[in-house]
Amino acid sequence: MKTQRLLVLLVLLTALLAGIYSAVGLFSSGGPGEQTVVNNYGETVTLYGRGIYRHDSVLKAPIFRGTDAVTLFNAVPALLIALWAARRGGLGARIFLTGMLAYFIYNAASLALGAAFNPLLLVYIAAASASLYAFILAFRSIDLEELARRSAGFPRVWAAVFLVLGALSLVIWIVDILGALIQATVPTNLDHYHTESTYVLDLAVLLPALCFSAWLVWRRKAAGYLLAFLLIGLNLFVGLVVVGQTGLMIVEGLVLSVKEMALYVAPFVLLGALAAALLVSMYRSIRVQ
Repeated sequence: MKTQRLLVLLVLLTALLAGIYSAVGLFSSGGPGEQTVVNNYGETVTLYGRGIYRHDSVLKAPIFRGTDAVTLFNAVPALLIALWAARRGGLGARIFLTGMLAYFIYNAASLALGAAFNPLLLVYIAAASASLYAFILAFRSIDLEELARRSAGFPRVWAAVFLVLGALSLVIWIVDILGALIQATVPTNLDHYHTESTYVLDLAVLLPALCFSAWLVWRRKAAGYLLAFLLIGLNLFVGLVVVGQTGLMIVEGLVLSVKEMALYVAPFVLLGALAAALLVSMYRSIRVQ
């Protein structure tokens, strides 16, 4: 009982903190406007100069704001709905809650590690911490034996294929890094940042998790089914985030090339759409037999 109360408190705290930082990120304004600086590599970088992301580049700030829009209007409500459903019981609801918490870990950590220093840093860190420990509690509440009993109709092959495709989509970051190393330069659009946090999180955490989950799913392991729910759900929200990011970039007057759309937008949007369809089938498969 105490564990469940702690989980509820951590989820509500996550929702509150995420609501604060995403609303501030999306709606804050004011500042000197665009400014030009020279980065550590002698390249000219244009800073956004407005709102909480004033010290971020003109490319990254709209990306952060687009993510904030999806977090505020989609992810936070979904998290609260997931908490309400999980408190009423049900395996699917507990999995849904755990998956939503995975999104908030990724989102808050990305901002804490990737955004230029700003007054919300402690909020990002607190949200990352709250969502991480809530995730651990929610993950532990899921009975793998129950999941195994109710997974007779689980779309194992499709889930495994999707997880492999998700892993392959992240290889683009390796191409970016190796291309820069071979040319003795830095990745395109690194701007004034010391590194790209997406490279670190996606390659160090998500890529191995996707591969490991695909292997477990193929072997019909309940742990793999659970990881598949979480990772495919995360892919769904990544697709939504990429749509939000692209929309804000267009609003800000940034035009992506055909190559950039093909490499950095289309694959993730397509995977997000496929994830939505696959999740419907997956959740249907674990209804009470």
